[in-house]
Amino acid sequence: MSWSTAEIPDQSGRLALVTGATSGIGYATALELLRHNADVLIAARNPDKAAQAAAELTAKAGKAPETIELDLADLTSVQRAAEQITKTHDRLDLLVNNAGVMAPPYRQTLDGFELQLGTNHLGHFALTARLMPLLQQADKPRVVTVSSFMHKTVRGIGKSDFTAENGYRKWESYGKSKLANVLFMLELSRRAGDSLISAGSHPGYASTHLQAAGPELAGRQLQARLWAAGTRLVAQSAAAGAWPSLYAATLPGLRSGAFVGPGFLGYRGAPRSATPTSTAQDPELAKRLWAWSVEATGVDAF
Repeated sequence: MSWSTAEIPDQSGRLALVTGATSGIGYATALELLRHNADVLIAARNPDKAAQAAAELTAKAGKAPETIELDLADLTSVQRAAEQITKTHDRLDLLVNNAGVMAPPYRQTLDGFELQLGTNHLGHFALTARLMPLLQQADKPRVVTVSSFMHKTVRGIGKSDFTAENGYRKWESYGKSKLANVLFMLELSRRAGDSLISAGSHPGYASTHLQAAGPELAGRQLQARLWAAGTRLVAQSAAAGAWPSLYAATLPGLRSGAFVGPGFLGYRGAPRSATPTSTAQDPELAKRLWAWSVEATGVDAF
């Protein structure tokens, strides 16, 4: 199957929120949505980076995004961001849960959760729940949750993983956070029924700053530079990595529960339907994860 961003339908009148949109896949996603006439909110932790990204996006797209301060590793920040959006907008047509961290040294969120699961899953779970009233005001609301093929590297997830009670292994934790993304996406689809489309995507292997961020947090600058150089050699661009997200966000008639990834061996190329692991499709595990997430965040979408 071939596909390009030229096939994205006109997005006029559609309000979209993209998390992690100051660089990489989130930036590329926001850019194409703006180019196709959507009104776009870009949510980011650093206001200065958000302002710089907004200026660049405006110059490239000819349409200015709105910036929202959001730290997904702080549930109070999630609440503030949702309240700000609710005060200034009467609906939300599209939420792209894109932001994430990958393989950092052990860190905790401000609420005491392991950083990767706390940011990649719990932060987005809380954001989606708090924005659900706005999503439900839209005519055809859609939530796209960005996962990774790394969800295939783990065989389960437990409540204790939220706090790394049994020890911390950075790549295992990353895989579990990405497994949580798929479980959440599919459970949201089941619970929402016909009231919204919940879809998932993964970018394959895309060249972004994410690969170097973990070593940088650990103070390993040489390792970070090597990661970045190696990634540039073998990975597809961040713009191509955004294609599955854009496909899931804009394809007319997309079924709820769809999972989209690159077509060539799941690593690069035009987007197509992908299949999550059997663990990621386990509805009983998804129900348990949902209940743990409600307990951890204090909010529920359905």
